[in-house]
Amino acid sequence: MSTAGAVPVKPEELEALRLRLETRQLHEEDFPLLMKLISTVQTLVRVLEHKRASIARLKKILFGSPTEKSKTEVASTLSVGQPRNRAAKGHGRHSAQSYFGAKRVEVPHPQLKAGERCPECGKGNLYCMNKPSSVVWLEGKAPVQAVVYECQRMRCSGCGKLFTAEAPQEARQKKYDESVGSMVALLRYGNGLPFFRLQQLQRSMGVPLPASVQWQLAQQKAQSLKPIHEALLRHAAQGQLMRVDDTTMTILERDGRDTGWPECARQKKDNPEKKGTRTTAIVSSGQEDRQVVLYATGARQAGQNMDRLLSQREAQRPAPIQMCDALPSNLPKQFHVILANCLAHARRKFLEITEPFPREVELVLYAFQYIYANEEEATRANLSPQQRLELHQLRSAFVMEGLFAWMHAQINTTMVEPNSQLGQAFSYMFRHREPLTVFLRVPDAPLDNNLCEIILKRAILHRKNSLFYKTSAGAEVGDLLMSIISTCTMNGVNPLLYLTDVEKHAAEVAQNVESWLPWNYLPKPSPTAQPP
Repeated sequence: MSTAGAVPVKPEELEALRLRLETRQLHEEDFPLLMKLISTVQTLVRVLEHKRASIARLKKILFGSPTEKSKTEVASTLSVGQPRNRAAKGHGRHSAQSYFGAKRVEVPHPQLKAGERCPECGKGNLYCMNKPSSVVWLEGKAPVQAVVYECQRMRCSGCGKLFTAEAPQEARQKKYDESVGSMVALLRYGNGLPFFRLQQLQRSMGVPLPASVQWQLAQQKAQSLKPIHEALLRHAAQGQLMRVDDTTMTILERDGRDTGWPECARQKKDNPEKKGTRTTAIVSSGQEDRQVVLYATGARQAGQNMDRLLSQREAQRPAPIQMCDALPSNLPKQFHVILANCLAHARRKFLEITEPFPREVELVLYAFQYIYANEEEATRANLSPQQRLELHQLRSAFVMEGLFAWMHAQINTTMVEPNSQLGQAFSYMFRHREPLTVFLRVPDAPLDNNLCEIILKRAILHRKNSLFYKTSAGAEVGDLLMSIISTCTMNGVNPLLYLTDVEKHAAEVAQNVESWLPWNYLPKPSPTAQPP
């Protein structure tokens, strides 16, 4: 912020002027001095307005912010006279249907059977209802359970021959069931629990599971999932919409290998001399609402990883929509995309300067609120992409046009200084007007990149708990397992069952990998448990 208007004044001059003002004995030479003081005060006001936003941003970084909603936002209405239809709050309890992963136990009535006479009236016959009465019972156990088979041993008193009972077949074949590696991978790369922390938890519950064994199981799990990951890459490359974002991630011992996507190793290797490394998250959406989540950790930026992915795209397919923030490093250099920028990022720039410019920010936030209300209505009505586009063209286009016209008028009439915080927020909107409004021209273009930022939090959680990857091999395993776990979650598949079944049926997966992709996966039904 420039301080060209500030004029230095000596302290003794100010003290002399103050005394003359108190005695009402101003001299002729005092008037130029007063003009200098007024100019200095005006400059200080502008500086304080500029710095106030920076101080508010620093407070948010240090102490956090519970919500992005501003006190100046109009939260009670979507448009004039139309209150927001909010969903009624529930009681906070989960229904029995929510426990889809629970073991189901059928409990028959101890005295009565279907077909018998009613013991109450003696006239009608009893019949079974389609929906039983459900009671949920929860039990706490260690993430990884152990069974010790104590096989009886007998020795002949005459010949001394030893006879030992055989353990069950699954215990004779291997020590660790496939589900153990699945649980370790899910806790480590799905929920950010470090190996040593899980080791301590298991030891405290009397089922030791060393960190070194956990790494071996995770590595083995990643090896069995490589055909699935390669197929997901091919499907992601054909997506119609790709959301992209990245975050910093440290690899202590880099060897320059291509991390995350091994089948792209034909391309140029990572440069080991580049110290900066990051994790890129890509959410690719295709037909039938199938979504693929990919992570890639290394020296490449998001745009370079997009180039790697799009190199597998079929040539006859049209250019995909890429949703990202406005950083140039997010754009691919070798392939054309329809660029869409995030409205949430633009909104955030205004939200940070609410205190010095409350009225102007309130108007901008209200415009964004109205557009998001239209998006919420389109989602609630389950509109097709074309119907959603027509809704935004009818209701949101004039709002965006009016917002840009108002911002231009504020600048042209010098109501807003271009170098102020508000002027810089306006400038961001002007520079990226086309990608920020692509949702008004392209049917499938989203409003923001919030979904990808949520997906990226899985990598951020890993960084928060583990700080880094030790080697490039560890980053490769982490990217693969995070990608498949997140893809399962996005497509409504139980990741624990999926990871276990894929490893158990590795031969079938190799023969027909398409039938084993998450959206085609059908878990084998488990036998109904019998009552104890």
